[in-house]
Amino acid sequence: MALTSLHDCPAPAKLNLFLHVTGRRPDGYHLLQSVFTLIDRSDTLHFDLRADAQIVRSNDVPGVPAEQDLIVRALRALQLEYEKRHGRVPPGIEVAVEKRLPMGGGLGGGSSDAATALMAANHLWQAGLTDAELMAIGLPLGADIPFFLFGETAFAEGVGEALQAIPGPDCWYVVIEPGVAVPTAAIFTAPDLTRNTKPITIADFLGRQTDSSDLVGFGKNDLQDVAIRLFTPVAEAVEWLSGYGAARMTGSGACVFCAFSSEQEAERVLQQAPAKWKAWKARSLTRHPMKIALANQRVVE
Repeated sequence: MALTSLHDCPAPAKLNLFLHVTGRRPDGYHLLQSVFTLIDRSDTLHFDLRADAQIVRSNDVPGVPAEQDLIVRALRALQLEYEKRHGRVPPGIEVAVEKRLPMGGGLGGGSSDAATALMAANHLWQAGLTDAELMAIGLPLGADIPFFLFGETAFAEGVGEALQAIPGPDCWYVVIEPGVAVPTAAIFTAPDLTRNTKPITIADFLGRQTDSSDLVGFGKNDLQDVAIRLFTPVAEAVEWLSGYGAARMTGSGACVFCAFSSEQEAERVLQQAPAKWKAWKARSLTRHPMKIALANQRVVE
């Protein structure tokens, strides 16, 4: 019997262990190098097939109108691709979103939601698209979407879509939400953003790692200096967390993180975090939990 729903679907956050801007394409897109890793803090999505062909988000998400939501846009794009391949329109989907990841935080929350939606719909519709085909649908909507569909720690190049799997760190992170949303465009259009960091190889990254803290200590985040200049709360969070290890901003901000070898170490630092910030701990993930669940057919119906 065909599935009609998928509930409790995870959309985990990502961290950029480093992020280098190595150039700029003629079309204005920036060329990047980064290592993306997943952590076990997630949004949660629920999907139900409809009797009609409509894609509907059933709950409000503050600051994100449904028509602009990457989830809705991704599902509609997949629906069109399905129609091209199968000659008919698949059933509509109603999706409810439990948001836990902040917007403008550099954790990839919106892109992760969209990737989980693509995985869920591909499964519910029995569309049969490969990960690579889903990634091609997701990339025009958001440069981080392909990583979440890739679903494991990756060395990323290009605009973030050229991915190679690498061993991921087994560690815990303390993450601080400084209380400000950083617009990605404000960072990438800043005149003082450096765009000429020398490219590295995967071997450069892996060869320098001796423990989990070194994984975060490698390289830098080229976007961080701009974010610190524009957003004082980001600067304050980096300064405070740097007292406990190699702290840095993820993505274009605003969240700041630091790696620890054990949950106990992370908890100790977490208990000292100033009350003005929302702070939490999370463990590294080696593989996307939604991909594991679908592969083992253990997603709750």
